[in-house]
Amino acid sequence: MAKLQITYKKSSIGYHESQKRTIKALGFRKLGQTVEHEDTAVIRGMINKVSHLVQVEEVK
Repeated sequence: MAKLQITYKKSSIGYHESQKRTIKALGFRKLGQTVEHEDTAVIRGMINKVSHLVQVEEVK
């Protein structure tokens, strides 16, 4: 299964609380941090919710 490399690019300050919780659930603690997750429907849904705050790359 493919992996996704997700980078936290823009602060969640000023956005809804649910988006802040989604950023935290993805494993982000600091701006500029990068995490890797399996490419699943759940993770894709979370990324879709905060797509304006993160950058996504596919890792093989």
